Amino acid sequence: MKTEKEKMLAGEAFRTGDPELMTDKKNARVLAEQYNRSPEDDPDLRKTLLKKLFGRCGEKIFIKPPFHCDYGYRIFTGENFFANFDCVFLDAGPIEIGDNCMIGPKTCIYAVSHPLNPDERRKGIGLPGKVKIGNDVWIGGGVTILPGVVLGDNVVVGAGSVVTKSFPDNVVIAGNPARIIKNC
Repeated sequence: MKTEKEKMLAGEAFRTGDPELMTDKKNARVLAEQYNRSPEDDPDLRKTLLKKLFGRCGEKIFIKPPFHCDYGYRIFTGENFFANFDCVFLDAGPIEIGDNCMIGPKTCIYAVSHPLNPDERRKGIGLPGKVKIGNDVWIGGGVTILPGVVLGDNVVVGAGSVVTKSFPDNVVIAGNPARIIKNC
């Protein structure tokens, strides 16, 4: 029988209030708070904290605090990654971000959802869904990206967009729900 963490890691429905997962969330929040309080003029400390928090991150990474996540260890960033103020990454499912990506302030990436059935929601069931962001992607401020989304390389996401489905390389998307507004 799988543990709830094993279910989550396998992409299966899991109980979000499981004690092991709650401990993992607490540990992530401690590291995130240390990062959020760390001095901007100590990039080595910040990088060390992100390397402890994330599953993987590049050597050149900068996130403006505050930053929040559920577990941290399901976040994987490439080289030359930048995220502006007040981003939230809910990482029950993996969040993979390529090289040379920029994310605007108040952007939320949700790699988890919940059942439509209210009885299942009351049980605290989470449904992990991978989010993958390609290389050279620019995500404007206030964007929401939902579980299961894959964004190709060289995608630009307009500020305030809600991304509910996947998009190919070399497009500019915007709106709620986001749609292609031009090729680039």
